[in-house]
Amino acid sequence: MQQNRRGEQVRRFFAGVTEYAFQTRLGVADPPLVDYISELLIRFLRSDEVYSVRGLRGDRLTQVADMLEEATHRQGPAKRQLHRHIGDYTLFWTGLYPEMAERMQRSSGKDLLLDYRDQGKRNYLIASTIPVEKEHAPSEVLERLSDCFDICTYGLQEVRKAWEEEDGGQGPILLE
Repeated sequence: MQQNRRGEQVRRFFAGVTEYAFQTRLGVADPPLVDYISELLIRFLRSDEVYSVRGLRGDRLTQVADMLEEATHRQGPAKRQLHRHIGDYTLFWTGLYPEMAERMQRSSGKDLLLDYRDQGKRNYLIASTIPVEKEHAPSEVLERLSDCFDICTYGLQEVRKAWEEEDGGQGPILLE
């Protein structure tokens, strides 16, 4: 019961801070887009969700280049899900933790030449074009994430500022 109450508090907090950052601070009045970003933050609170992609041998993929390679081996809904995850992954890092995104790119040989923003835009667009019967992320929202990737990145920076103000400057923390 306590876990459910805590989860609901976290959900309300993210919904409120995301809505405030996007609608009030940036003037982005797009409830489906804002809801998607809020849910992304809730999902990515857990590091196992951030790093949920596994390769053919079961190893966890932490570099965008490896995820892109893996996408070439998938079809249909699995391919859409992976391209969506790449978009989410790059949006999360470039928006909330741009300093970490830069460090990740510099420290890993494979991602060194990739631009996470370009990859985010590209992969959301690819995901939006792969038809599926039922998906939590409508194609229209994924297409808008591609088109509005830069403003969404900035919006997540505003979310982080509000988050840090709320919790005394500690900032967002990933949970194991």
